[in-house]
Amino acid sequence: MITVTGATGNVGRSLVRALTEAGERVTAVSRGLAPVDLPSGVRHARADLSAPRTLRTAFDGAEALFLHDGGKGGQGLDARAVLDVAKGADVQRVVMLSSQGVVTRPESPSHGGVMRAIEEAVRESGLAWTILRPGGFASNALAWAESVRAKRTVAAPFGDVGIPLVDPADIAEVAAVALRKDEHSGHVYELTGPAAVTPRQQAEAIGAALGEAVRFVELTRAEAHARMAAFMPEPVVETTLAVLGEPNAAELRLSPDAERVLGRPPRPFAEWARRNAAAFR
Repeated sequence: MITVTGATGNVGRSLVRALTEAGERVTAVSRGLAPVDLPSGVRHARADLSAPRTLRTAFDGAEALFLHDGGKGGQGLDARAVLDVAKGADVQRVVMLSSQGVVTRPESPSHGGVMRAIEEAVRESGLAWTILRPGGFASNALAWAESVRAKRTVAAPFGDVGIPLVDPADIAEVAAVALRKDEHSGHVYELTGPAAVTPRQQAEAIGAALGEAVRFVELTRAEAHARMAAFMPEPVVETTLAVLGEPNAAELRLSPDAERVLGRPPRPFAEWARRNAAAFR
């Protein structure tokens, strides 16, 4: 049995499917009611990572755990308490979804602070561990879905600055391998896409997936800050804008780790756009 926290997220949903298709028994954990699209045979457990005691039944019979950040960038997650509950249930292995920003933006409170602390808890847990550090997610483009549906428009800052966005399905497939195979224990994998892609190119790829032109409108940094501040804490806004506007060499690096684990290149953004075109129609 493998317990997947964050089972309704972009990575978690794909991971549950990948594990099920590999013949594994899975417990899907979410804070809310059972998702309607769980594969047949998957057990659902309602629990909250910020309240570790609620996870006890989620770990029944589990040998491995996929540890998500709780959907809040790790804020409010007592990772050591969660891992203690897992160990008490005889879980043997943990795969943690971290962030590339732990090493590329160590000054960031959310990445260099909160996520690094969770990584340390995982390393010190006594469990076999693997840490995944993805860069920017291709699925962040879903933030444009409403404007694409309504106006066939994408509005974003830094239109011609690109970073190698990673497909969440690739993260999930790497996680599925690491949860099932001993040789990945003790490894940290940095996960990126196969090439840098700019916001303008993302808009073009979404348009190609729809078969219609999608117009790109460039926001100023101040305009983007105002929009992001409506749903992100200020330090996260600043770090995000820095990554998007002035990515450093580490954030532009194309990591070989996904291909090493999966035996194939990571998926390009255009493939993610084709697979998710319905969200923009």
